[in-house]
Amino acid sequence: MAEQAGVAEPLVAAPEPGDEPAPRSARAERLRKVCVGVAIAGVSVSVLVVLLFLAAWRNDYLIGSDKGETTGEVLSAGRLRSAVMYVTPDGVTHNPKVGVLYPTNLTAGERINVEYSRADPDLVRVAGRDVRVAILPALSVLAVTWALTLPTLWLLMRAATGSMSVRPIFDPASYRRRVPGDGDRAD
Repeated sequence: MAEQAGVAEPLVAAPEPGDEPAPRSARAERLRKVCVGVAIAGVSVSVLVVLLFLAAWRNDYLIGSDKGETTGEVLSAGRLRSAVMYVTPDGVTHNPKVGVLYPTNLTAGERINVEYSRADPDLVRVAGRDVRVAILPALSVLAVTWALTLPTLWLLMRAATGSMSVRPIFDPASYRRRVPGDGDRAD
């Protein structure tokens, strides 16, 4: 009918007055940005934990593919790093700068068996220990990270939306800027 009069009907229906999202307050926008930051932090920590675990697995693979074994002496012992000194069968003394892999429960002056990569003698681990030692700490860090991240996100979203629903905070359509009269014209 409208085409008969020479006026084309718009392809998209004009939005109803109640269809537009409510304007966001500055506080809600700040809370949304904090939510995004918290989510990025949680994902970043998770990615780093996975990368560290994969690096430990790779080191074990390199040691296992060309393994040498000898006895070494613990020069210094710490929770995260222990320095060892050992002599390879070719008579060369090694003291890796990064220490020994899986250094827990070592004491200075202790003599231990070590496994090293013949291709890279500075890549060394305590004999009998491998990547399985890293599983529990990695899972613990992931669990604590998400045990803190998820409730924080939930509380922030709840504060931003004022309800139990988190849908509005992640709805991309609610972030589009609407220009008055923009939906009223036909292109």
